Amino acid sequence: MNGRDWQIGRILGIPIRIHASWLLVLGFVTWSLATGYLPESLPGLTVARYWAMGLVATLLLFASVLLHELGHSYVALRYRMPIAQITLFIFGGVAQIRREPPGPRAEFFIAIAGPAVSFAIGGALLLFATMLEASTSLQGLVALGTLVGTVNVQLGVFNLIPGFPLDGGRVLRAGLWKWSGDFNRATQQASFAGQVFGLVLGALGAMLLAGAAARVIPGADAANGGWIVLIGAFLFAAAASSRRQAALRVLLSRVSVADVMVRDVVTLPPDLRVDQAVADFFIRYGHSGFPVQADGRIVGMLTVREIQQVPQPQWVWRRVRDIMQPWSPTLEVAPESPAIAAFEQMIREGQGRLGVMQDGRLVGLVTRSGIVRFLQLRGMRL
Repeated sequence: MNGRDWQIGRILGIPIRIHASWLLVLGFVTWSLATGYLPESLPGLTVARYWAMGLVATLLLFASVLLHELGHSYVALRYRMPIAQITLFIFGGVAQIRREPPGPRAEFFIAIAGPAVSFAIGGALLLFATMLEASTSLQGLVALGTLVGTVNVQLGVFNLIPGFPLDGGRVLRAGLWKWSGDFNRATQQASFAGQVFGLVLGALGAMLLAGAAARVIPGADAANGGWIVLIGAFLFAAAASSRRQAALRVLLSRVSVADVMVRDVVTLPPDLRVDQAVADFFIRYGHSGFPVQADGRIVGMLTVREIQQVPQPQWVWRRVRDIMQPWSPTLEVAPESPAIAAFEQMIREGQGRLGVMQDGRLVGLVTRSGIVRFLQLRGMRL
């Protein structure tokens, strides 16, 4: 468990997690099906059966969302793009891909895979329901198949809205990227489209709410209006965040690691006791990590994360060399590299800092916090 997320398993080696907000939606959707859709579609059943069928339908709906995200993830893995996790939450699900696609072709196929899975599931279930429609004893399966099939088709259609970060927005970004050759510019343009569609959805939801309040449209549409407003707000905020991140990427692509690195680097000797390292370096300097140097050569990196993994009573006899990360190419970057490359490398490798190496010598240290501070000093809102 991590904060409000719980891991429930792995598929294709990808951790599958559920957010606490998913439980709220699970209860709400089950309640709405058990008290609305199912009694209207299948009159005469017991209350307990309606609730059981509502729970099954809701779980099937979220399984469909998971399959949608696995569609994205499978294609991303084919392009050797690692997936951190898939998380189910209040608005559906999201696959956290650790790096950007290598090109517009990869972006297109990764984006379209999710809706393709949803359309395939929806089509199969609607066909299944149609085949069983004549059987009076299987009307429960018909109702569930029709419901889950229809929602999958709607999920596919909704995700094809050409506004980033929806799948349709990613398809749009792929096209713009192919046309302009500029990934960041394409992201900004597709994100702007996402903001526009977010505002449109918000306005549509507000109109439904106002119509229901004025009794011009059925009151049942008020709930739909509320959900549309929430989805529109979520889309607008996500698109705005993506647009802002693209602007940050543009700025960081124009400066080098040398422009954002710390030049006066403090290093640790490998034979230092852990308690001494904590007192004389981590507390004294206030940094969360230090390179480890022996005989003029960088041999590792020690951070707060490694220290926290050692029980405090062992600090007095454990040495820095015993717990440090051994030095490797994943911990270093060249001073002439773009700052965005260093930032992406830190995210990809799960590091908070990289040693800046030139001709085999440590000439600086670049950190995530240092890059963030650089952006803030230039008036960028994070």
